[in-house]
Amino acid sequence: MPLNSQAVAAIHVVVDRNAYSGYVVTCLVLILNLLILWIFSGASRARGGVAINSEDGARYGASVSESEPPAVARVLRAHRNAEATIYPFLFLGLVYVLAGGGARTAIPLFSIFVLARIAHSIVYLKGLQPWRTVAFAASILAIVALMAAVLRLWLTAT
Repeated sequence: MPLNSQAVAAIHVVVDRNAYSGYVVTCLVLILNLLILWIFSGASRARGGVAINSEDGARYGASVSESEPPAVARVLRAHRNAEATIYPFLFLGLVYVLAGGGARTAIPLFSIFVLARIAHSIVYLKGLQPWRTVAFAASILAIVALMAAVLRLWLTAT
């Protein structure tokens, strides 16, 4: 059944301005983190003089290989790991903000997650254990806490 103008008028979302601002900054920083990792993978490939596509090899005078050099593979694993946590976090963060979640919860959770993901990217690229696990665990805890906050909002709204 399509929404009529009365139904659309009845939809009212109250968004905490500070929570929304925190979400915007979080999105920008996390997306920048992903872009930097992606660019770094290309730079690592170029430094190694290897291309995975024949047209790139011909264009840049690089040898073509079906497999990634270890340095490039590490960057790509860091990128995949970041994607696996960043996308769910951004979705949950948007749900939280649109559900009227407050900045007192949002800002600390968003901050912890952003710092953990940046730290994770750095220590993953440098191969530093146990710090990689610590940063990953912090990001997972922030996701779980955000899930709980969304659930709490939903349960109190119904």
